[in-house]
Amino acid sequence: MRGAGLAYGARVTWDLQSSYDAYPQIEEAFEADLDASLSPRGPGFLYDLVAAMNLPRGAAAVDVGCGEGAHSIQLERRFGFDVVGIDPVERHIEVSAAADGAAGVRFVLGSAEHIPLGDESVDLVWCRDVLVHVADLDAAYREFHRVLKPGGRVLVYQMCLGPALVAGDEGFLATMGVIPSSADREAIGGVIARSGLRLDERIDIGTEWGEYAQETNGGPARKMLHAARLLRDWDRWVERYGEAACQIKLGDSLWHVYAMIGKLTRTAYLLTKA
Repeated sequence: MRGAGLAYGARVTWDLQSSYDAYPQIEEAFEADLDASLSPRGPGFLYDLVAAMNLPRGAAAVDVGCGEGAHSIQLERRFGFDVVGIDPVERHIEVSAAADGAAGVRFVLGSAEHIPLGDESVDLVWCRDVLVHVADLDAAYREFHRVLKPGGRVLVYQMCLGPALVAGDEGFLATMGVIPSSADREAIGGVIARSGLRLDERIDIGTEWGEYAQETNGGPARKMLHAARLLRDWDRWVERYGEAACQIKLGDSLWHVYAMIGKLTRTAYLLTKA
């Protein structure tokens, strides 16, 4: 596994003497060290993983859960793949088809559990930020196996439950649309084993993308501020924008905050159809 997750082991006890006497003597140096970047990888890292697969130009790729088509278009631009983007939301298909650079990509309605492509027709399955919202992971991975040619590759990126998650977080997970069983690494491992796909590598990205975003554009801090303001004056925002919009906004904000503090952790899976 690439990357290192958070180490939540046995806690060292502290007392008032340590907190107000010993710790202040190292606090400034400690904070200066923490202010230094650890050179985190950003989202472009996923394209590096695809590049390392050495698939030829013209290879058939499917972007499962393509959203508004940005990743489908990048796969075609960067690698010359013949890309089909699928998504269950009709608006996403319409927006994707109208996007700049979409001329070389096809967009059709479909889902992870029902990919509208033939058996053994695809060289690459790309699935980013989707499966945590899919209840039937077995069906999704069976579809990946079905549409892949022998030797075809899969790149799945998703959030997983993190080591800092505690009892009581379930409500916020629901706000984010997270299905716990589909975000549990142990459960995911079992699904992959049953699918017939070979797990080549699990890459623990952890907090890196959040650090990258904070260092480049301050995004996670803004998301945390939005969550705090929503929670402090919930009725005000509900009256102005409606309950559903506020729930969506809170979920989106906490998604990024939870990823920064280890309640959720980013993970990539590389698989092959043997």
